[in-house]
Order: sequence, then structure tokens, then C-alpha cells
Amino acid sequence: MTSLSVEMLAADAVEPITSAGNAQLGIAVLAGIAVIVLLITKFKMHAFLALTIGSLALGSFAGANPAKTIASFTAGLGSTVAGVGVLIALGAILGKLLADSGGADQIVDTILAKASGRAMPWAMVLIASIIGLPLFFEVGIVLMIPVVLLVAKRGNYSLMRIGIPALAGLSVMHGLIPPHPGPLVAIDALGANLGVTLALGVLVAIPTVIIAGPVFSRYAARWVDIEAPEKMIPQRPSEDLDRRPSFGATLATILLPVVLMLIKALVDIVVDDPENHVQRVTDVIGSPLIALLAAVIVGMFTLGRAAGFTKGRLSGTVEKSLAPIAGILLIVGAGGGFKQTLIDAGVGQMILEFSENWSIPALLLGWLIAVAIRLATGSATVATISAAGLVAPLAADLSTSHVALLVLAVGAGSLFFSHVNDAGFWLVKEYFGMDVPQTIKTWSVMETIISVVSLGFILLLSLVL
Repeated sequence: MTSLSVEMLAADAVEPITSAGNAQLGIAVLAGIAVIVLLITKFKMHAFLALTIGSLALGSFAGANPAKTIASFTAGLGSTVAGVGVLIALGAILGKLLADSGGADQIVDTILAKASGRAMPWAMVLIASIIGLPLFFEVGIVLMIPVVLLVAKRGNYSLMRIGIPALAGLSVMHGLIPPHPGPLVAIDALGANLGVTLALGVLVAIPTVIIAGPVFSRYAARWVDIEAPEKMIPQRPSEDLDRRPSFGATLATILLPVVLMLIKALVDIVVDDPENHVQRVTDVIGSPLIALLAAVIVGMFTLGRAAGFTKGRLSGTVEKSLAPIAGILLIVGAGGGFKQTLIDAGVGQMILEFSENWSIPALLLGWLIAVAIRLATGSATVATISAAGLVAPLAADLSTSHVALLVLAVGAGSLFFSHVNDAGFWLVKEYFGMDVPQTIKTWSVMETIISVVSLGFILLLSLVL
């Protein structure tokens, strides 16, 4: 098929690709999700392939024209990767620079030097939240787990008392705060204002991470009282470096994209004039692409060069950072393709009609749909992308702040009760040396607390704004 014919089909896919009734569409959605779940859990198929096949199955069960189903999927995949692909790549580069230069170690060592005893869980949640800003969740876990294990062993702490706050910090950042892929895709799908979403996300994230982290860790440590497993404690990643970047420079580099995006949001609210010169400048520097690109360029000097990296090593670090994200990009893209297939099949309109009949608030409906997909697929990113596509019609009549809250509600639902079909579940289990029941009593419960508590704060904000 030529690119022109694909574009023509994609244009046609704006119209509903099927005339199926709500009952058939509902069955098609359940069948499509069931296919994805079965392929991922039973046959251990890669999520990219499972989402692709599930999208085609959804179109078939809905009685859609196969050509239009393919066009919907490819159009959704293309637009999603176009929207967030570069941002994911820039985030991966920044994260790799942070790890390889010893910048992450510098933040850890500086904070731990000033924390001890009861303050340690709070220090861990702070470290994880800062480090988790530019990193994918899986990368954040791999980076933080050695720190958690070393702190627990050296300080003779319960592993859960130190580990749960760190995991909570990473998870909350992953689900609620851009530039993580899930929130970014949801912002794009719902047409939300990135700066407003970021600001409200931080407001929700702070109390949520406190409750799910340091507070819950007290109980988790009683339920599962274990020590750091010796075999899992690795060497520090930056011991071969002669010097490391300073704490201030590292922190400033990590926070640079967040600050630029927040400045844009504040100027948009205060000035609110697209022709204003200041607003036009902040709209550019505060866009996710420019903000992250600026952080990467600055990081090459404040992190890479400060650690003594040669030009060759800097180039090698960037190259190594991009290889592991190929799978993430494909999964996110396929999730976008699945989302577009759902929309073009008319499922969004069906959800809109149902919500009118049920009188369920949009924020709660978005959360519930994300919860259902999260429980079924095990992927927070897939849940966020799919749920955002389904509730997109509801965003049309909402204010700017409520569209941002809808993004956060979907993100909160995507974190609900991680269990055996989630890769994160097994990562935590293996690194902490726990069995499945212990992992459920700690990690799974923590994820559920994050989901429910953040929804509570989102609903409270919806009453105020």
C-alpha cells in the first residue's frame, strides 16, 4: 500500500469505521481487551504485538471494514509517536546522563548525609521524586533499587521502610507528572493544557506521595519485615569516575524542563494574550520539546563535561540511552493505535451516551475506565492511553482546569493495584527478594493507595476550581 493510499484511508477513518450498535461495540471492546490480556499474560507476547492484534480484533468484532481498521490503527500509532516520540527520546538521554555522570549518586549522597533515623523515609521519597521526574518508571526502579538496598543495609533499616517511599515517589511521577509518556499522551488526546496539568499534578502528587510513601511504609514494614538481599546489592554505577557533577548543578538540570513548563503555564494564565511578545517567547521555551531539549544540552555540560566525559563518551552515552527505548516507543505507539481504533469505531460516543444515562462525573468515569484497563493489561501506559481515548468526547465541554484534572484522573486510575500481569510487579519482587504474597501486601497495596488517594485530591480540586 502506498503512503498516499494510507493517508487517504486515514482521512476516511475520521468517520466511524463501523455502523455497529452500542451492544455490539461493547462486546467488541471487551473482546479486543480480552485478546490483548490473553496474548500478554497467557502467551507472553510482547505488548506491541498484542496491542496490534487486539486493535485488529476489535475492528473485526465491531464489523468494521478491515482496511479502515488498519488505517485507524496506523494513523493513531503515527500521531502518538509523532507527539511523544521525541520527548521520550530526550527524557531517556537526560536520564542516562544523570546515571552515567554520577549526578544521581551526588543527589543521593548529599541528601542522605543530611538525613538519618526517622527522616530517612522522607529523604528516600524526595530522592525518588526528583530522580523520577525525567526517567521512565522502569529506568527509575533500576537506578533507585541499588540506592535503596545500600541505605537499608548500611543504616540497618527495614527494607520496606526505605523501599516503599522510593517506589511511591517513582510511581506518582510516572502516573501523574509530564514529561512521562502516559500523562503526555493523555494531555495530547484530551487537548489539555500541559502547564496547567503539570501544576495541578504537582499539587495532587505531594500529599499523595506522602501518604503512600513514608506513612504507608510504617505498616508495610510490619507486614513484611525483610532485610536487603545480599545478592541484589550491586556496585555503585559511577565509581569509575574521577569526579562528579555538583549537587546544585545536577538538581538545576533535572528541574530545568519542569521550571520552563511552569513558567509557560503561569504566563499563559497571567498574560492570556497570544499576541503578547513575552507569552510568545514562553510558549516556545515552555513547550515540552524545547524544555527537554534545553535540559539535555545543558546536561551535557553540567553533568557530562563536569564528570570529565570526553566528546566520544558523551556521544556514546546518548547512543546507549536510545537503544532501550525502542520497545517503549513501539508500545506507546501501538497503544495510540488501539486508542484511535476505539475512537473511530465510535466507542467514545458510546461512552459519552452511557455516562449521560448513568450520571457519572467525567473525572470518576475516566478513573474507572483506566482502572479496568490497568487490571486487565497490567500496563499503566496502555491504561492511560486507552482510557484517554475513550473519555476524549467528555473533555469537549469541560473547562481548562477540569480537562487537566481529567488527565490526572486517568493517570491515577492507571496505577491501581499492580499485580502479576505487570512487569513492575516482578521487578520489585525480584529486586527486594520477596514472594508473591509479600509483593501484593506491599507494592500492590501501595499502588492502590496512590490511585485512590490521588483521585480523592483530584475530586477535591474539582470542587474548588
